[in-house]
Amino acid sequence: MSGTFLGMPAFPRNAEKALLNSQLRFNLRNATHTIRARRAAVVDELPDWERLRAAGKAIKDDALRNLDRYLVQAEEAVTRAGGHVHWAADAAEAGRLVADLVRATGETEVVKVKSMATQEIGLNEILRDAGIVAAETDLAELIVQLGDDLPSHILVPAIHRNRAEIREIFRERMADWGRPAPPDLTDDPAALAEAARRHLRERFLTAEVGISGANFLIAETGTLVVLESEGNGRMCLTLPRTLISVVGIEKVLPTWRDLEVFLQLLPRSSTGERMNPYTSTWTGAAEGQEFHLILLDNGRTNALADEIGRQALRCIRCSACLNVCPVYERVGGHAYGSVYPGPIGAILTPLLRGTATDLDASLPYASSLCGACYDVCPVAIDIPEVLVHLRAKGPHPPAERLGMKAVGWTLNRPARLRLAQRAASRLRRLVPRRRLPGPGAAWTDTRDVPAVPEESFRAWWRRTEGREGGAR
Repeated sequence: MSGTFLGMPAFPRNAEKALLNSQLRFNLRNATHTIRARRAAVVDELPDWERLRAAGKAIKDDALRNLDRYLVQAEEAVTRAGGHVHWAADAAEAGRLVADLVRATGETEVVKVKSMATQEIGLNEILRDAGIVAAETDLAELIVQLGDDLPSHILVPAIHRNRAEIREIFRERMADWGRPAPPDLTDDPAALAEAARRHLRERFLTAEVGISGANFLIAETGTLVVLESEGNGRMCLTLPRTLISVVGIEKVLPTWRDLEVFLQLLPRSSTGERMNPYTSTWTGAAEGQEFHLILLDNGRTNALADEIGRQALRCIRCSACLNVCPVYERVGGHAYGSVYPGPIGAILTPLLRGTATDLDASLPYASSLCGACYDVCPVAIDIPEVLVHLRAKGPHPPAERLGMKAVGWTLNRPARLRLAQRAASRLRRLVPRRRLPGPGAAWTDTRDVPAVPEESFRAWWRRTEGREGGAR
């Protein structure tokens, strides 16, 4: 993945710092609650939502099971349509391919849109080192780039910024990249959008090379699909004479007909709309444009080999899981140290780039396991299951391993459990309420120790036969 986030401290330290930023928490709460309310309203309109969700899961599972076949099919279709297909095993190879393709055009400036894959590989930094300027054209990505910032949300990368902050960024930095912001620019949303539109229009009209990602790749036709809200993506896809699309291999769908399911699932789950304003599709080269498709692995085949973790590759980048996550709402996306923040980032990032760093090893613990992310996921990724799976794969202190073995031995026989419950009831007054000693101290730093009941549920039931008011 990108070198942008390398060297960041582990998630707990990032989260502790973020929690001190009250403005950040206010911005996040305001934005995520607005989006989640919209999503809930449009999802409730569909009586067959659960069937759509099951269909999306089944289609993605089929695509992942037969990924090799579908990718070859897509390559053949793109080539037949006049496009060129390249395969990239990792971020370095993908970056080198893009830089070489841009150099071959003789251009030193490119426009980019809708590509988390290029953020994942740190393409802007790779191109900069090659003497090529890459300008973001998605509005939120433009704000992030002008602010010399990092994205913090999958759908709204600048979600941590409010209108006043965006106005200052536009006034101070737009001139460095092209048309400056008007001197009387206010923080009115329409004024900010107009300033961005005029700034971007100049870039679209002068750019000879466009770089994009894609939401989906249809295997049977070789068609790429981009869903967006602003129309900037369509400008970036159609105006430049050379188009380079960097797409993760998990984006493939078997057939054109499968797209119908995701055109219902994705807009509702991401922006809370019945359908997105712009849907662009392109197949190979068209109207004199040269087209290159780079199929990116970068850890995806490793994730595919993980029987439980592979379900993370179903992700369609809707961000619904971020908008309901109590952890994300309080700490924001930067704490995750990845282009993929929130619950999906907590599983996808370690699956793609491993757990060699402290940050990546800490991500599976960046969750309360409340399960809200699973409930809203449009392709039914059981994120809590993968989180627990990844936690089990990581190293654990000897005291924790010994404790878990003791708990397992006790719960394995009803007689042992009854004996343990009886002993706990008799010794309940000796259990500290505020802070456990030894290895349990960290667990009780932020929570009270649950009170040990005077009698077990089974004992209470035998005594009262379930009658109300029978508890002591």
